[in-house]
Amino acid sequence: MPTMTTGSGGLLSLEEPPPTSERQLDETVSRLRDGARKFVRLSLDERIQLASAMQEGYLRVARASVEAACAAKGIPLGSPLEGEEWTLGPWFVVRHLRLIQESLAAIRATGNTRVGKLGRTADQRLTVQVFPGNTIDRLLFQGVRVDVHLQPGVTEEEMENSRALFYKRPRDDDGKVVLVLGGGNVNGIPSMDVLTKMFNEGKTCVLKMNPVNAYLGQYLEEAFADAIRQDYLAVVYGGSQEGGYLAHHSSIDEVHLTGSDQTFDAIVWGPPGPDRESRKARGAPVLEKPVTGELGNVSPIVVLPGPYSDKQLQYQAEDVVAGLTFNASFDCNANKVLILPKGWRQREAFLAGIERALSNAVPRKAYYPGAQARWRLYAGERVSARHFGSESEEMLPWTLVPDVDADNLLERGFSTESFCPVLFEVQVGSSDPIDFLEKAVAFANDRLWGTLSAGLVVHPKTMKDPVLAGSVERAIGNMRYGSVSVNAWSGYLFSFGTPPWGAHPSSSLADIQSGTGWVHNTPMLEGIEKAVLRHPITVTPKPTFFPTHRSAHTLMPRMTELEEKARWKKVPGVLAAAMRA
Repeated sequence: MPTMTTGSGGLLSLEEPPPTSERQLDETVSRLRDGARKFVRLSLDERIQLASAMQEGYLRVARASVEAACAAKGIPLGSPLEGEEWTLGPWFVVRHLRLIQESLAAIRATGNTRVGKLGRTADQRLTVQVFPGNTIDRLLFQGVRVDVHLQPGVTEEEMENSRALFYKRPRDDDGKVVLVLGGGNVNGIPSMDVLTKMFNEGKTCVLKMNPVNAYLGQYLEEAFADAIRQDYLAVVYGGSQEGGYLAHHSSIDEVHLTGSDQTFDAIVWGPPGPDRESRKARGAPVLEKPVTGELGNVSPIVVLPGPYSDKQLQYQAEDVVAGLTFNASFDCNANKVLILPKGWRQREAFLAGIERALSNAVPRKAYYPGAQARWRLYAGERVSARHFGSESEEMLPWTLVPDVDADNLLERGFSTESFCPVLFEVQVGSSDPIDFLEKAVAFANDRLWGTLSAGLVVHPKTMKDPVLAGSVERAIGNMRYGSVSVNAWSGYLFSFGTPPWGAHPSSSLADIQSGTGWVHNTPMLEGIEKAVLRHPITVTPKPTFFPTHRSAHTLMPRMTELEEKARWKKVPGVLAAAMRA
């Protein structure tokens, strides 16, 4: 168990728990193997009861877990930034557990999960609306919609039959045990990955905490005590040695990780070097069991020219910056490359808006290991870089690198994920919208590493022109990303729970890019290509992830309470806090 002590000045210090021994890991896996035999045969009522108990448990530890996270990340309690940790932990997890209960109840009542309207993409693939799922979401996120685009050839009948597939198959096996290697940056990730594996796929989970947020383990052990007591879940600790031992354990059936592509390759293909490359060429991985993962991205934001007002430009500039600064930029989907049209007359005004928003963003502790070295590598010595704040032992400045050469094949900002607070700006194509979209999508697909998330900024009048609207829809379809967000940061797609979250399915085991497989996805859809979010060009009040939001620390605890049962009596308090943004 991690320990928390009070140091000088009354500040919390967080100690990393000791690694779990191999003997304890063996005993844990053995218990989970026995638990899998029971878990695979649980009734829907029993699963609903378990999810409810896990939700109640998380609500009990919510405030303490947020206080610990704020201490670890250098966030003052009572400041608007406290709202980040309510979002990244309790709100994500409590909402996810409510949606799971609703999906299981729908399966019990109708034999299937509930989805929204069906539609067709520009190339006639099937789409399924998954957000908003109720009238409260429709009220709180007005004008926001998420559709899942299914892979070519998936029919409506196949979508109906394959949805919630685990609950439609005969239960004639002994179940499976999954190793979940938890992400260290977002405190909700370990829980949400576990919940996906447990309730979408019916598997027991060994969760190994990442050393960066291993302090969270004690709260998860308390919150999910019912699942742990019944040997459906276990929480263990350690680093790469313990993770490697478990990944190759004979009683672990599958592995899921949130982390880097280097970690994925090390697990699947072995240490870097000629032997690894030979194994990749032969298709002979060292780990021959299913491995899924979400592995980061160099996330682009493509800004289509249009008749933007000053207000619209400033709003979208702050949205771009919010996608960089949220969680101190330690997000797999943090905005990294701003793609603008060559010759765009509003470029300088937009970049000025970016700079204003960066200037207004509170400096943050660079809590994730290696951030200082990465920042110096990607931005520290660039003459053109514009810094907002100053570098210190604990802090890194928000950094904009404008006018990066799109033709530079050696540009590391395009080829690898910086995982630090740097935004690159590049210009391609021309100010002609159709030409620009074609060039921008090709640049994002072919030059930027990763396949996880991408953004588009599109003026609403553009979508009223049939020719331009058709070009936008084709661009959305052609983007090789697991999520595409129009006029909003992709953090929404991650947080809502109903959309699937993961990399575009075009990657291969030998070239894994941003990963493989899907998490969240509470409608339990199969045959997914991507999730697409559509958002108004501006909204009032502003989203809680905006760096200038003034009441997120009040709003997000109320949002968490609301998510327990989605009851209308909680809505007035949420709206009151939201209006103080």
